[in-house]
Parts: sequence; structure tokens; C-alpha cells
Amino acid sequence: MNLFTGESSRALFGGDAPESVTRLLHAAAAAHADPVQAEALLWSARLSAPGCLAVYFAQYKFYFYRRRFEEAEQCARDGLRVAAGQARIGRHWREVQGGDADFSAVGPARFWLFTLKALAFIRLRRGDRAEARALLAKAAQLDPADNLGAGVIASLEGGSAPGPEAGR
Repeated sequence: MNLFTGESSRALFGGDAPESVTRLLHAAAAAHADPVQAEALLWSARLSAPGCLAVYFAQYKFYFYRRRFEEAEQCARDGLRVAAGQARIGRHWREVQGGDADFSAVGPARFWLFTLKALAFIRLRRGDRAEARALLAKAAQLDPADNLGAGVIASLEGGSAPGPEAGR
């Protein structure tokens, strides 16, 4: 179970985190009142398992909730890069197409798309509406049924982000 979402890590990330990482993530969540300790635990988890997607999620959420948007963005972009490699969609996010991977199936491609949505929200919070719109348009293209909820971010953006019909 992912402590940050309530969702099973297998469903969100395509596999369970190693036990050592799970312990570090649990400890980081328990240490939320001490952000220095929680941050150190998250970095320990990342250094011990740099391919574990759950760690990137925990890191960008940690920084985002503390309004440390630059660090949240870097962790999200790092997570995109790792997930892209695992999903074998190694191109820039703008070049990814629906046929490159099954974005609805459990695994790194789904995490990649989920993180793309998160990156849109981070960019929106950083005041970059243009890139947020572009990220949301890509998410809508890859997830036309909006199973991962990018439409919620688009509505926060002011409704000006393209919907699932964009690009048709």
C-alpha cells in the first residue's frame, strides 16, 4: 500500500517496492513532522533503489506539499526519465504517442502518464501556464477517457487546456 495515495503500489507503479524502500517510505511518512528527517529518508530510498518509481512519486509529493516547486519539478522530471526508460518510450514527452505503450495498463507507462499530469500541476503552480497546457494536452491525447484525472488539473488551469478531443 502506498502511504501517500492509499492505492496499492502495484496498481500505481507496476510493482511492489523492495522491502528496504518500503521501510524507508513508511519512516518518511511517519516523520512528516520533521521535514529534514523525512527528506533524508526519501533520498536514502532513492539512492538505494534509483529505479523504484514509488520513490520519485513520494519525493515530488513531499516537495510539492512543502511548496518547494522547483525540487518537486526536478523529482517529477527524474521520475519521467526513469519510467520512460522502463516503459521503453525514451523520447521527450512531446514526442510520445499512444501506440508507444499501453498507458492504461499497470506499469511504468501508467506511472509516466500519472507523473506527466503531476508535472502539469507543478508547472501550473510555478506560473508556467503554457507548458502546463501542453502537458495537459499530451495527457488528454494519451488518456482520452481521463482515467488518471488530468481533466481535474485542466479545470484548475481555468478550462483553457485542450480536452481529449484536441488534436483530432
